[in-house]
Amino acid sequence: MQATEGPPPAPSDPASGTPASLFVQRNFSALWWGQLISLLGERLTYLALVGLLAEHTNHFADPKSSQLLSLLAIVMLAPVLMFAPFTGAWVDRWNLRRVLIISDTMRAGMVALIPLSYALSHHTLPVYALVFGLFACNVFFLPAKSAITPEIVPRQQLLAANALLAAAGIAATAVGALGGGWIVDHWGWPRALWINGVTYLVSVVALAIILYQPHQHGPPPKISLRAYLQEVLLGWAVVRSNRGVGLALLALGAVWVAGGFLHVAGNQHIQRHALQPGMERVGVLLAVLGAGAGLATWWINHHHHRFAPGALLGWGLVLAGLSLAVFATSSHFAVYASAAFVVGIGAAPAFTLTETLLQQSTETRQRGRVFSARDFLMRLVFLIGVSLAGGITRGFGTEYALLVASGLMGVAGLLAIVWGRSVRT
Repeated sequence: MQATEGPPPAPSDPASGTPASLFVQRNFSALWWGQLISLLGERLTYLALVGLLAEHTNHFADPKSSQLLSLLAIVMLAPVLMFAPFTGAWVDRWNLRRVLIISDTMRAGMVALIPLSYALSHHTLPVYALVFGLFACNVFFLPAKSAITPEIVPRQQLLAANALLAAAGIAATAVGALGGGWIVDHWGWPRALWINGVTYLVSVVALAIILYQPHQHGPPPKISLRAYLQEVLLGWAVVRSNRGVGLALLALGAVWVAGGFLHVAGNQHIQRHALQPGMERVGVLLAVLGAGAGLATWWINHHHHRFAPGALLGWGLVLAGLSLAVFATSSHFAVYASAAFVVGIGAAPAFTLTETLLQQSTETRQRGRVFSARDFLMRLVFLIGVSLAGGITRGFGTEYALLVASGLMGVAGLLAIVWGRSVRT
């Protein structure tokens, strides 16, 4: 099969000759709707897993709660750290649509088995094993999704496409988290996971609609410790040689580190200050964060050309860091919600702009490798954040841990402003 270096011709406006709206284009529309529905289910899964651990530890009253939360994060991260350097090279040699369909089919089965395994054992070990398998599927799905986007939409619409895909994630966070918290508290976390299994199957149907011609396949990569290290070093070489890639990974890394702190310290901070423990408050805060990110994504899609990416990314991180400090020092839910909204605004550029920076900085046959390297590095820094948060929380409390996360985001924001002065999309 012959290689293809760009997306197929998109339908255009007969009057202007410009590409038609992305939602009129069959490929993008199928990808967007499939991702929206799938991500709605994924937000249920996170809340359901935290709800499972809350039930297992009497709403985190057990002294080992932070260890179980940290272990959950480690199990979610381990597949990426173990396999991502290899899977990127594999993904570059496979049919991307087929990778997406197989991954979502397997994810549907994994997530549906979690309630059954816990009901049979009442132990977290089989749950963690299935979560490991679920996120092993993600190792293939995520770089394939990022790599296929520039192959199915016109180049001049790439930023708009990424903004709309980010908006799908934001909408899923807002709606899925708001409804997910209620579902977990009123219907139980098992039903939330079964609903997610159905959403993965809906995504499979949507992905099957995409018309896609894969690029030419090459030989599969070798599996060895030496090859593993070579793939990791290749990712670092791209960071050193490309300022756009480096800027994108710096901004994303700051958000992932903060996410690690929020996973461990943030969940406990909310539950310990709640009048009635449960997942509804967490769901509401995630929904408010999604609303802030949605507003910022809309603004970026219309006005990003007025500013350098480094300025948008850097000042966004500074704003998010300041808001996280407010969150850490309060015990009032209204303050939590206000801070979450502003954090969403500040973090949005890291998810909208960085995807485009990475896609435009890499060649077609290397995108799977680059996006796998991104996933590897982001999960690595998330693991660092989780580990630091666990130790700081046990030793000094949730407030101090969240203040540390606030400071790290602020420093990363200032570095992004300086680093990104010469980078433009």
